[in-house]
Amino acid sequence: MDQHLFLAEEHTLLRDQLRRFVEERIKPNGDAWEEAGCVPREVLREMGELGFLGIRYPEEYGGSNMDSRATAVLAEELGKSTYSGAAITALVHTDMASVHIFNAGTEAQKAKYMPDIIAGKKICAVCVTEPGAGSDVKGIRSYARRDGDHFVLNGSKIFITNGVHADLYCVAAKTDRDGPASQSVTMFLLEKGMPGFDVVRQLDKHGWRSSDTAELAFTDVRVPVENMLGEEGRGFYAIMQNFQNERLVAAAAAVGESQAALDMTIAYTRERHAFGAPLWGQQTIRQRLSMLAARVAAARAFVYQTAARDADGQDVVREVSMLKSLCGELVNEVMYDCLQFHGGSGYMRGMAIERMARDARVQSIGGGATEVMLEEVAKRL
Repeated sequence: MDQHLFLAEEHTLLRDQLRRFVEERIKPNGDAWEEAGCVPREVLREMGELGFLGIRYPEEYGGSNMDSRATAVLAEELGKSTYSGAAITALVHTDMASVHIFNAGTEAQKAKYMPDIIAGKKICAVCVTEPGAGSDVKGIRSYARRDGDHFVLNGSKIFITNGVHADLYCVAAKTDRDGPASQSVTMFLLEKGMPGFDVVRQLDKHGWRSSDTAELAFTDVRVPVENMLGEEGRGFYAIMQNFQNERLVAAAAAVGESQAALDMTIAYTRERHAFGAPLWGQQTIRQRLSMLAARVAAARAFVYQTAARDADGQDVVREVSMLKSLCGELVNEVMYDCLQFHGGSGYMRGMAIERMARDARVQSIGGGATEVMLEEVAKRL
């Protein structure tokens, strides 16, 4: 796949570098991170030093100014690590949170924050989801009231990836309770430690155990007007704009997870004997794995074709919605069968496939549930 039709030499070099990092730094340490509930900050700083956290950002901030194809490579290779909690920790920082600062921030905001973001010295979270508003962004209830040269923010957020350990938070809140929903959401940049901003608790998850996820509360937080990201009332469009990138990333990561699961299961069924022969000798098993391999290969080609079209400036909203639903469901099918073919051992804690099956379950939920994605596709058919 390195010589893929849609990739250039720089993407192949990036993939090789990522694979070394995954083998040397993530796989040997991932179990400890699962127990700790987060990825150590020094590892994220190391990713910054290697250039992984700034691949889409300009060189003036320390980035390498690559395109969405590079993002897909990053997501797929991190997905192949088999520790999706570690993968999502980095991917939320690079492609779901910091993008709000880069896309909507002023020159002063970008100059102040982007170098540290790209270096891994300041980690980002994006705070949209609330107890009553997930994919339905217009349902946000957090409210920021203008008070002189500040906004006073009240509300709560939930299921926030990097929410416990982040330094910078891109927070969506209503600034007009009476206006049209699409014109009343504003994005703000908050720093950890601002009075009234509290991490209520770290959430205990089914999967993604090496990713810290938080519930947050805002009580009369005074946010300076200069911390507004973009224009007042334009936050809904900023969120919608970045959903495309976020969903492409999620699809690429799901492809990586699927491929890793297939690789380990094919190896396992060749070695594991039952009834006097390797499991691979059972036609139903090898044919099922072959069909899944074909579907993963097709999904991968679709991911990189779409990334290439996005890099070319084409409208790929329909295709990205297709990919998010397709890959989010496919990775769960792959994990179901791969765990099944591992037999009883696949159900045991400590087995990679058991962890991967738990991690994959959220892929059809987070970043736009399958059902929401299919409605986006249906609108465009």
